[in-house]
Amino acid sequence: MQNIPEVKLGLIAVSRDCFPVTLSVSRREAIKSAYKGELYECPVAVENEKDMLKAVEDVTKAGCNALVVFLGNFGPETPETLIAKYFDGPCMFVAAAEGDGDLINGRGDAYCGMLNCSYNLGMRHLQGYIPEYPVGTAEDIAKMIAGFVPVARAVIGVKNLKIITFGPRPQDFFACNAPIKGLYELGVEIEENSELDLLVSYKAHAGDKRIPEVCEDMAKEMGKGKYYAEMLERMAQFELTLLDWAEEHKGARKYVAFADKCWPAFPEQFGFEPCYVNSRLASRGIPVSCEVDIYGALSEYIGTCITMDAVTILDINNSVPAKMYEEQIKGKFDYALTDTFMGFHCGNTPSCKMCADRAIKYQLIQHRLLEPEGSEPDFTRGTLEGDIAPGEITFYRLQCDSDGNLRSYIAEGEVLPVATRSFGGIGIFAIKEMGRFYRHVLIQQRFPHHGAVAFGHHGKTLFEVFKFLGITSIGYNQPKSLPYPTENPWG
Repeated sequence: MQNIPEVKLGLIAVSRDCFPVTLSVSRREAIKSAYKGELYECPVAVENEKDMLKAVEDVTKAGCNALVVFLGNFGPETPETLIAKYFDGPCMFVAAAEGDGDLINGRGDAYCGMLNCSYNLGMRHLQGYIPEYPVGTAEDIAKMIAGFVPVARAVIGVKNLKIITFGPRPQDFFACNAPIKGLYELGVEIEENSELDLLVSYKAHAGDKRIPEVCEDMAKEMGKGKYYAEMLERMAQFELTLLDWAEEHKGARKYVAFADKCWPAFPEQFGFEPCYVNSRLASRGIPVSCEVDIYGALSEYIGTCITMDAVTILDINNSVPAKMYEEQIKGKFDYALTDTFMGFHCGNTPSCKMCADRAIKYQLIQHRLLEPEGSEPDFTRGTLEGDIAPGEITFYRLQCDSDGNLRSYIAEGEVLPVATRSFGGIGIFAIKEMGRFYRHVLIQQRFPHHGAVAFGHHGKTLFEVFKFLGITSIGYNQPKSLPYPTENPWG
C-alpha cells in the first residue's frame, strides 16, 4: 500500500509586462538546469490572468501536485498570486537575485516584487510557502526547491489523509481526548468505529490464505527465539484485518493512519497485544497510534511524510535516576540530568529503530492488571520490547487544545547509547534544556504525555510544515539566553 505522496513539482515563471519576459524565461531555464531532481518546466510565462489559467492547466495536465512560482523579475501581483488559488496543491514563491552584472536592461527587481507578492497573498487569504530567504541565484533556488519537497509531501499527505479510529477515547487516558474540529480545519477526514467493528472484521479474516506468508515475514523480521511461534497466526490475521480495512475504508482519501484502543478489552478479546502489529504498519508508512490518540496519529503521519522513514509514538515517561546519570551519562555526554528523560511505550516502535536484542514479549503492566496474579503471561503477549537504538531524534507533536486551537512543539535531541535496564520499547533521551522546555512548553501549554518521534534531526522541516498548515503556536526548547514568557527571571 502506497501511503506517502509522491511529489511531482512544476516550475512556473512569472513576468511583469513592463519588464522583458526573456529575463524570467532565461532565469527559469537556469533553475531547471541547476535542479537535479524531477522538475516539470511550464512553457507558459505568466504575464496576465489568461496566462495564469493556461499555466495552471498545463502543469495540471503534466501531473504536477506542487508548484514553484518563480519571480524572474518584479512579477505581476494579481496573476502570480492567483496561481495559488487555482492550482490544487502547495505553491512555493521564490524570486531571482540579480547576478549577471547588467543593471540596466538586465535588472529584474524581483527582490521588490516578492514583497508585493506576499502582500497580495495575504490580501486574498491565499497560502503560499515562502522560504526563509526567498531570493537567490538558480543554484540557490535549486536548494530551496529541494527543501520544499518534504514540506510539500507532508502538506499533500495531510490534505488527503483519513484517520481511522477503533474504540472510544479512554477516560483514564483523558490526555488522548481532544476536539476533532482541528482535523477538519487542516483538511483531514476521520472515521470513528467501534472496537466491535474491528473484532467482527478480525474474525472474518480467520483462515485467510495470506496468513502463512505474513507469519513467515514476521518470523524472518524478528529472528529465531525473538517471538512466540504460537501467536504469529493471530497477529498476522490482525495485520491483514487492518490493511484490508484501510483499503476498503479510505474512500475518497488517498492515505490513512490509525488510532486504536489497545486496552483493557482488546488483549482479552483478541488474544494478544496489538503493539507488534502496530510497529510493522508504522514501518511501512501507516502509523497506528495507541490509546485512540488521534492527534498522535496525525503527528506521526506528518513525520512519516517528511522523513520517508518509520516514526513512533512514545510517552514522555520517566526521569533518569540520578545514580544512572552519574555513572553512565555525566562526563561522557554534554547533558545535565534535567536534559534527560526516558521515552517509553509498551512496544509499538518499529524493529528497525531498536537495538538488536529487541524481542516480542508481554506487557508487564497489563499482565499485572488483567491476568491472574502469579500466572504465566497469556493474552498480554505481543509487545515489541527492547532499547531504542541510539542516534539523533526529533520529538514533536501537533495538538488541538480545549478551545479548539491548534498548537505544536518541536525539539531536537538524541537517544543516548546507555542501557535503560527497564521494560517496554524504551530509550534514554537527551534534549538540551529539556527541564525548562518540559515546564514552560509541555506543562504550561498543556500538551499530553504522548509525543511523536522522528529518527534524525528534522526540526527545520517540521517547523516549515506547521507554519504552512497555519499553526501559529510552535514551541521549542529555547536556550537559556532566551527565557520563556512564563519563566521566572529570578529562577
